[in-house]
Amino acid sequence: MHLFMWLIISVWGAVAPQYHPVEDICTAKPRDIPVNPMCIYRNPEKKESEGLGLEQVKEKIPESTNPRVWELSQANTRFATEFYKYLADSKNDNENIFMSPLSISTAFAMTKLGACGNTLQQLMEVFRFDTISEKTSDQIHFFFAKLNCRLYKKANKSSELVSANRLFGEKSLTFNETYQNISEVVYGAKLWPLNFKEKPEQSRTLINEWIANKTEKRITDVIPEGGIDDLTVLVLVNTIYFKGHWKSEFPAQNTKRDKFYRSDGQICATPMMYQENKFRHVSVPSDHVQVVELPYKGDDITMVLILPIMGTSLGEVERDLTPERLQSWLGSMKEISLSVYLPRFRIEDNFSLKEKLQHMGLVDLFSPESAKLPGIVAEGRTDLYVSDAFHKAFLEVNEEGSEAAASTIVMISGRSFPMNKMIFNANRPFLLLIREVAINTIIFMGRISNPCH
Repeated sequence: MHLFMWLIISVWGAVAPQYHPVEDICTAKPRDIPVNPMCIYRNPEKKESEGLGLEQVKEKIPESTNPRVWELSQANTRFATEFYKYLADSKNDNENIFMSPLSISTAFAMTKLGACGNTLQQLMEVFRFDTISEKTSDQIHFFFAKLNCRLYKKANKSSELVSANRLFGEKSLTFNETYQNISEVVYGAKLWPLNFKEKPEQSRTLINEWIANKTEKRITDVIPEGGIDDLTVLVLVNTIYFKGHWKSEFPAQNTKRDKFYRSDGQICATPMMYQENKFRHVSVPSDHVQVVELPYKGDDITMVLILPIMGTSLGEVERDLTPERLQSWLGSMKEISLSVYLPRFRIEDNFSLKEKLQHMGLVDLFSPESAKLPGIVAEGRTDLYVSDAFHKAFLEVNEEGSEAAASTIVMISGRSFPMNKMIFNANRPFLLLIREVAINTIIFMGRISNPCH
């Protein structure tokens, strides 16, 4: 009898899932991170990476970079440009736009952990995760862990770039252990039980305060009043905060109030910074743009400004924007002596992600009837769906550098219970990116249509 029991225990130990703490996610191998969500999706189509031959792709991957991490970065760029277009269409030409596509993508990657069926497939397709060679949905989380290490654990401390993730769950529920383990190991998202049923407003205040603390108080009140109710099951949160000093600062004495020509033909006055230095730049007459890259100290993060040539509206450039065209511009830049005029400004943007993502094809996730999220709550609860998702972002640009922050909230509910001297004069609407250079990850993206105070 004792021998029989010993055999049973031995066999169970061999087949039962083992979750060993990972000492350093950045040095971990795939076998060290047991990513076994309830459902796994694989795109049945084998495609070359968005039209590029394998050899061309290999040539572009920076040294010491995991090819799949590189592909995840490119997937984020594709999602960024596509989502930006939907966002631009929802606003008039005189409104500023600023958002973090990386924050949005990360929050929905955490949501994807509990998804099955068409819901999982749509998440893979809309966020372009299915363009990665190792395109099974479970593998994406390992690549996200490695991408986060690349972005947020740099040796260079000249610029500050930090991210935080958290799960806030209804305290009366038992959440799927696998979902919690993967969320914590891969994304650092621990579960914080809250009393949504009896204290929804207190819970909303607590989550908003957590976000504010993680973004140096730059992002506040992301969840609107009434955003949490007694049907709320789980709130997934991502935050990103960036602060960098220009490699070449704009001398404060050069800043003068000057004209800014808005899209509607109106002219306003704004503080215009100015400096002369060597910057990477390209002018592309065929695409009606000129592009300049302003590096922050450390050179691994830069701001990219895309300015339409005189006579071309920013709307025309936005309509023709593609990941391939953007990559072509970035790859064509050369260092030249340049006079740069740039407004000093501070902007905020906030919006619901729901309608934009639905237009992009993420339909089932937001439908109480069609959503399939059985991997979140223990025992495979089948009535969960995303009731809404919110995004808020902040950007300040001045003579010394830039500060940016963003947060994405995913609300999961149950049905029952976002000249001669070459001159770059940004005195009219322009596009703006803040990116990590080596693997070209777009961290923030926006449109500056009206910087005037």
